[in-house]
Amino acid sequence: MKILLTGSSGTIGTRLFEKLLELNYDVIGVDKRENKWDESLNEKTVIVDLLKKNELDKLPEDIDLIIHFAANARVYELVKSPELALENMISTFNILEFARKNKICKFIFSSSRETYGNINEISTAEDKVRLENCESPYSASKITAEALIHSYNKAYGIDFVTMRFSNVYGMYDDSDRVIPLWIRQTLQDEELTVFGEDKALDFTYIDDTIAGVIKIIENFDTIKGQTLNISSGEETKLIDVADKIRNLLKAKNKLIMKENRPGEVWKFKADISKAEKMLDYAPKTGIDEGLEKTLDWYKKQ
Repeated sequence: MKILLTGSSGTIGTRLFEKLLELNYDVIGVDKRENKWDESLNEKTVIVDLLKKNELDKLPEDIDLIIHFAANARVYELVKSPELALENMISTFNILEFARKNKICKFIFSSSRETYGNINEISTAEDKVRLENCESPYSASKITAEALIHSYNKAYGIDFVTMRFSNVYGMYDDSDRVIPLWIRQTLQDEELTVFGEDKALDFTYIDDTIAGVIKIIENFDTIKGQTLNISSGEETKLIDVADKIRNLLKAKNKLIMKENRPGEVWKFKADISKAEKMLDYAPKTGIDEGLEKTLDWYKKQ
């Protein structure tokens, strides 16, 4: 199987790229920038801006499966700059068109728990997405992409699996996502700002995410057409994450509590029973072990 992986220089893309090569898959990366984490991956990466349709002509056509990770993925950044959400929609349309024109009939898409919005569920299953619960331009871009993929399945026969991730953390991330941001700020003895005293989310260690993606690749033909939560199935309060990071680093930097920011989901725990049943998916890394592994990686950088 020859795989085209978009967003291959990003956090999750880098880790998946490495793991697929270890498993002897034939993988071509696609990104608008070179990989700064693992330079060996650049030999197998095509530099393409997916917003520029003519640039997709650089991509190989003899592909069996596309995995589409590429996106602007910072929720609040897209609240401030909603044109970034439009870019997500355009890049997804362009890669679907590439698949249609080249008769590539297998497509895996990375969506988000943001598609559920803020709903009063103890544990959220895949059938709970409602348009009226859309909180942000980012979530709108993911819902739009999911709808496009369904339409290309019905109109052009492109089979798909959609994965909904939640707060993936671990190695290869120096962004302003909450965990890497708080690690940097704690190491520099800076204040940590917690947006939402009761905010609690499903944090997923990166290797558990990657294990889920690989199971989807391996079982694609039997689960095509499905949407699956690939998450930890546990929720942790943000204030507890902040305390865990400070305790691991033996720090006493101050916590600043503020209100939830507009556009962000403030409570989410994934129901992963569907992935457990269909894929034998079993996340192995809890938040405490995951943070320890993450800190070990950061200290080496």
